[in-house]
Order: sequence, then C-alpha cells, then structure tokens
Amino acid sequence: MSASPSILLVDDEPGMLRYIRTLLEVDSYKVETANNGNDALERVQRGLNPDLVLLDLLMPGIDGLQTLEQLRQMQPGMKVVMLSCVSDTRKVVQAIRLGAQDYLTKPFQKAELDAVIKQCLRAETHAGGEVEELCDDVFFVAASPAMKKIRSQAALVAAVDIPVLLLGESGTGKEVLARLIHKLSPRAHRTFLKVNCAAVPADLLESELFGYEAGAFTGATHPKPGKFELCNKGTILLDEIGEMPPMLQAKLLHVLQDQQFSRLGSRSVIKVDVRILAATNINIPEAIATKRLREDLYYRLNAFTLQLPPLRERKEEIPLLLKHFMSRMAEHYARPPLALSPTLLQRCLEYSWPGNLREVSNFVKRYLILADENAAIAELQPHTDGNGAGFGVASKDSSEETGGLKSVARSAKDEAEAEAITRALEQTNWNRKQAAALLKISYKALLYKIRQYGIAEPQRHHKLTAGA
Repeated sequence: MSASPSILLVDDEPGMLRYIRTLLEVDSYKVETANNGNDALERVQRGLNPDLVLLDLLMPGIDGLQTLEQLRQMQPGMKVVMLSCVSDTRKVVQAIRLGAQDYLTKPFQKAELDAVIKQCLRAETHAGGEVEELCDDVFFVAASPAMKKIRSQAALVAAVDIPVLLLGESGTGKEVLARLIHKLSPRAHRTFLKVNCAAVPADLLESELFGYEAGAFTGATHPKPGKFELCNKGTILLDEIGEMPPMLQAKLLHVLQDQQFSRLGSRSVIKVDVRILAATNINIPEAIATKRLREDLYYRLNAFTLQLPPLRERKEEIPLLLKHFMSRMAEHYARPPLALSPTLLQRCLEYSWPGNLREVSNFVKRYLILADENAAIAELQPHTDGNGAGFGVASKDSSEETGGLKSVARSAKDEAEAEAITRALEQTNWNRKQAAALLKISYKALLYKIRQYGIAEPQRHHKLTAGA
C-alpha cells in the first residue's frame, strides 16, 4: 500500500460528496469521486484500483448494494464501506453477505470516519496471523483467507444488534468467535455469558435460563434470577442450541420476538435487552426434519450465520496455534517452552486434527509435560474412516510397525474404550445423553469419542458422521 492510500468516494449528493472529500483530504488521502454506481464501476473497469471505496447505499439507478456486488465481482479483494442516512438492519446484513467491510450511518463525526478507515486499511496487517487476545486464555487467530473473512464479517455484524448463528465442528472455536463479536460490539462493556444447553439437564435448563420464584418447585426456597436477567444489556451465547428441548425452544422463540419472559412460578413479565448468539455442530436440515430443532426458531436465530472451517482446512494456522499454546502452557506450568523440531512440525501439518483447536491445546499440554518427541509423533498417526477424514487413532497394525510399547498400549486402550462406548450406546438404544451418564463422562466428551473412534449406529451412520 502506498504512503497515501487512495479512496474512491461514491455518493449522489454533491454537498455530501464535497464534505466527505474535504475530511479525507485533510488527512492526505488521495480521493477520487463518482456521483453514481455506474460511474464508479466504469472507473474501476478502466483500471482504477483504490485501497478503499466509500459507497452510498441509496442512490438512483443502480443502488449501493448492486454496485457493491459488481465491484466485488470485478475485484474480490476490494475493501468497501457502506454509507447510509438510515440504519436498516436488513440492508446491513445484505451488505455483509456481499462482502462490505463496514457500515457508517450519516451523519457521522470525523472521528467515526477516521476509525472505520483506519480499521479497514490495517485489516490485512491485523489478520496476517497475529494472535488477538480477547480475555484470559481466550484468543483469536486469523492466518488463513477463510478466517480473515470471518474476522471481517464478525467485526461488521458485531455492530448490528441481530442474532448470529455460529456453525462448525466441535472444537473449531465457536465460543471464541462469540466472544470476539461481543468484544467488537457496543455491548462490549456489558456482561457476556455462555450457557451450554447440552451440559445442563433438560429439567433444569429452563430455570437456568429464566430463573425461578420461591416455591416454584421442591427445593426452591429463594427466588433466583436466570441467565437472561443477569445478562441484561449484554450478550448471551447459547452453546449446543440443538440440544435444547423443543418445549424450551418455544419459550426462547418468544424471548427473541418480544424480549420478555416470566420466571418459573411467576406470572409477572420481565423485559430484557439481550443479544443472543447461538452455536451448534448439528446437521441443521436433519435436525429440523426430525423436529429436534424448531424451524421457526432456526430462522429467528439465523439472521446471520458464520461457519467456522475445521482446522484441517486452515492449516496455515497450525504453527501459530502450536507456538501460542506452548507459550501459554509453559508459563502456566512454570516450565521452559519446548521447541518443535521440523519433523514434529511436519507431522502436525499432515495430521487432520479431528478435535480441532481443543485437540491442539491438549496435544501441546501433553508434549510439554512429557517432553517426549517420539511419543508426540506417535500420537499423530494418520487414520481414516470411510470418508477419508482423519481420526488420529493408530490401528493395531500401525502400532506394531512403530515397535513402541507406548503405542501398543495406546492402541489397546483405544480399542477397549471404543468397545465400552459402543456397548453403552447399544444398552441405551443409542441415546447419547443416557450413554454419557452410564459411562460417567460429559456429553461433549462422548460426542468427541464417537467421532474419534468412528463409531456409528448402522442404520444412522450418516447422522453421526455429520457431526450430530
């Protein structure tokens, strides 16, 4: 980028065009202007390649959204900020989906314009792989094109007070993305709370979310506020939303529509202002078809969707994650950080990481504590299911080939564990929550093990491999 960035300003109002141009030239930006969408498109077709486009939303003829779409088709990497005199949530969402970097509502102060421009012009530097700290032990990394795009979309959608649905495999960082959206939103100084809908028993989840009055049920001796009350003016993340009972989904739908609810055992209505983020790794179409997820709730939550790719699709970030986890854990355990040899790093890059970021964290922890590179490499034995997805479990044959006692023991342990899980699932008629209780492990741990060992009920194999 040149010392003086170039900006294309597109607006059909001559007075606004002059005003914004003056603000930009004060800061030594090189400014080109166009008074309609067609003029802007023609200039870009003739070779104009600005560092940033400031584009008015409402213009006669070809409007801002149409111009944005065509600009992005001509130059997919072009940075565009939308300008509008009305704050229309639907238009903002459309602009995000079409690739806009940000959105400014007129009239705006020079400081607001400056902040947006600086953020956009340094976006590539910021997203070039640096670790973005969010809070204690929570960080966001965007080194791949896919994660850079998600970071950009998160920044834009954060400013718009709408529900966001976060999708992705277990361990891909959905909670981290939710915290990023909260941090970048106007609610950043307010409360952020997470509720894991799978970890709380169904009969307790309603009171956890909405609270209860004294006497609402046996043992309710004192009134207790729920998470929605505690999170008023803030952001709540409903993790594993697909595990919420359908009856409770209906109550949540009411909260989304009216921003009000009643505690258990109460007839009085409580009004709240809470931004709802929801996360899941379930197969959405299948969950709707089987009535596991209410279709009307899905469309309410799906004002905007962010799909996190698995780590195997963004391997550029693996060295950064390994380094960061090593630094953090070395400090936590008061140990000197261990280096990653070229051999170990290459094996990490070749491995598919079915547990995603969570598996990387646990791998680094074990490596740091054991300080055994050979054992670490043995952990990363490739293993594939019928779809070619890696599960990182060494088969008996591969263990024998390594000749290591630890590998043989690990293989035997894996086989025994997979057999115990299969037996528990069969005993509970493949009810995963009941199987988790029987095995005395968490529901999320069971889901991970099912994927890790490629366990599938024969009649519903497609459901398990879809991440259900």
